[in-house]
Amino acid sequence: MDFKLPTETIELPSKGLLYPEDHPLSNGKVEIKYMTAKEEDILTNQNYIANGTVLDKLLKSLIVTEFNYNDLLIGDKNAIMIAARILGYGGEYKFNYGGKEETVDLTQINNKPIDESFYTRGINEFNFTLPTSGNEITFKVLTHGDEIKINQELEGLKKLSKEGSPELTTRLKYLITSVNGEKDPKVIRSFVDTAFLARDTRALREYIQQIQPDVDLTFFPSGTKRSVSIPIGVGFFWPDADFS
Repeated sequence: MDFKLPTETIELPSKGLLYPEDHPLSNGKVEIKYMTAKEEDILTNQNYIANGTVLDKLLKSLIVTEFNYNDLLIGDKNAIMIAARILGYGGEYKFNYGGKEETVDLTQINNKPIDESFYTRGINEFNFTLPTSGNEITFKVLTHGDEIKINQELEGLKKLSKEGSPELTTRLKYLITSVNGEKDPKVIRSFVDTAFLARDTRALREYIQQIQPDVDLTFFPSGTKRSVSIPIGVGFFWPDADFS
């Protein structure tokens, strides 16, 4: 017997503009279902929690639209995560920050506005001239698949050296798609390791913040005027559960 489950259509921060035109998400929308007991089983699966895959397992189970999950832009993934939490447990989210209990209304979280003049429909690539060195680069907005590769590389580097994790440079190597017209990954990696000026990396990060589609996850802790990011973990979806 087929049981009817309610679903909702979510507007993606990217508006679908960075996916190929024949991609299921190119219309800027994704359909997700409401959480069931099956998803609560996922949230409490200790193996998923231990290996850090629990939230992705949850979202994969909730998404109705069929597409390759690795294609999902990180900002769009964040929007689906917020929507899933609201549909599953409501908009009120309480958490501890700085030793105080804070409460935010997740229904008031909005997608960041994007300037579509930066975008070419169906193409996830942007041009940028590094202001200090003058080098011309192209870069992309990272996807879930990119994040997996970055995390795998960082884990491998940790096994080889205990001296620290080169997270920034590793991320840049996956984000940059060409340097002065050269797309060879070896050239890109060499540039990041030996010639990417600190001033230029900062300028690039600021530029990416302007154009990257995402949701606005900032809030103002009680008694402060400085915004910080809302903390998101397993308890974000099931605040009454014991994950110790």
